[in-house]
Amino acid sequence: EVPILISEDTVISQPAKILNFLRKQKYNADYELSAKQGADTLAYIALLEEKLLPALLHTFWVEAENYCSVTKPWFASRIPFPLSLYLPGKMSREALNRILLTRGVPPLYSLTEVEAQIYRDAKECLNLLSKRLGTSQFFFGNTPSTLDAFVFGFLAPLYKVCFPRIQLQEHLKQLPNLCRFCDDILSCYFRLAVSGHSPAGQDTVDANLQKLTQLVNKESNLIEKMDDNLRKSPQHPPRKLTTLKLATGGEESSPLNRLSP
Repeated sequence: EVPILISEDTVISQPAKILNFLRKQKYNADYELSAKQGADTLAYIALLEEKLLPALLHTFWVEAENYCSVTKPWFASRIPFPLSLYLPGKMSREALNRILLTRGVPPLYSLTEVEAQIYRDAKECLNLLSKRLGTSQFFFGNTPSTLDAFVFGFLAPLYKVCFPRIQLQEHLKQLPNLCRFCDDILSCYFRLAVSGHSPAGQDTVDANLQKLTQLVNKESNLIEKMDDNLRKSPQHPPRKLTTLKLATGGEESSPLNRLSP
């Protein structure tokens, strides 16, 4: 299951458990929120899971074109053989069962009726989120909170993945403040490329490596010249060089927590 948080030898999955773990480690994005803002956070998270999640599950796992051309090969490429032949189909069936169990109640009996309703609810949810965000950078001011993390987790895959069937994606792209919200978080907190370095960061690394190589070459040439001079001066017997030990600069910092998609 994703998301997964790996901290040293501890593996935690599911958003609620991850948040509880981080709070125990003194990381709390909602520390400065008021009681009303905390209640609003819980209400909007419940709204996302009730209204938007079914449409996301349908978009990724049930819509045949999206599943066959995007979701199935995407997930299968990250799952070891032979589970890659079985798990994507199992996940697709579980997504459909969840949609039907939670939304396939009277008067919605057919799958077509259920699909129409969940997409109406999802578009309404996106409109409410857009209205609540307004022109603010985040939902509760200028710093991100738990609600921002939840909303981004729901919206960013829908916003960025290239689907053949883009019914809900089209509606999201008609709400510019939600798109700007996703772009801002991606640029601020997800700047690393697939290789592990941003383009600018890679240029800096390459430049530093080049400087280090030049410095090492100069030192090597200097040592060779000194060695030649010593050999050409027999009247000066070589002296025993003292060994220098590098002292550590304090205790090593503890490993940072790492978060995996």
